[in-house]
Amino acid sequence: MSFMILTRKKLTILFACVLTGALSIAVLFSTANNIVATTGEPRQIPIYYVDTQEKVCALSFDAAWGNEQTSTLLDILDKYEVKSTFFLVKQWVDKYPDDVKEIAARGHDVGNHSSTHPHMSELSAQEQQTEIDDCNQAIEALTGSAPTLFRAPYGEYDNKLVEGLKSCGMYCVQWNIDSLDWKDPSPAEMVSRIKEKLCPGSIILLHNGAANTPEALPQIIECIQGEGYTIVPVSQIIPEGAYYTDHEGKMILSDSQN
Repeated sequence: MSFMILTRKKLTILFACVLTGALSIAVLFSTANNIVATTGEPRQIPIYYVDTQEKVCALSFDAAWGNEQTSTLLDILDKYEVKSTFFLVKQWVDKYPDDVKEIAARGHDVGNHSSTHPHMSELSAQEQQTEIDDCNQAIEALTGSAPTLFRAPYGEYDNKLVEGLKSCGMYCVQWNIDSLDWKDPSPAEMVSRIKEKLCPGSIILLHNGAANTPEALPQIIECIQGEGYTIVPVSQIIPEGAYYTDHEGKMILSDSQN
């Protein structure tokens, strides 16, 4: 009799274990299905640099707040006969309209850096579009041309931002070389960092308000040119035609697949 009682206990325990295991497997399966559903959409990657065999690269400056050094940077670029790209926030555009006109008048790209410098990936698609449109309109009113280049604040993006820009004929542009000038490294450190990472098609990130950028800029230009590179605006480094970006953000013309 005691044997039968023990067996029933074992069967009860075994049944409970099997039931628990089955429920766990069901939960795991359901969770896995949810992960597939939410991550199945291919990630859209902006342009970090361009696929090219030519030794060309682009200097780009983000302008969101201060303006004390913009004129100095423009004079240095003129001295070396170098054209670059300035990504401007609408709030900056509204505050310094004469400088916006001067940047364009000196032959530099004027790009869109949003209206209020938000975290774009936290916004809805409509809110993202408003940020883009408002800045484009402000720049066009001053320069006569609406930007075709956009750089996301903080470098943050999501699929709807990249796809939204493509749908309105704009490029989402990041960088493959961060000078880290916003951390106030020495000019020598900035030059070394850029030289180490420089490659054909590079897009280099600088800021118009970083403390050591005016002192470093001549050295950066001389270093890049000393390596045999030509510096052009981002608009001139981006080729025309259908394209895709690989996992590193390298922009490749679609015809290059064939």
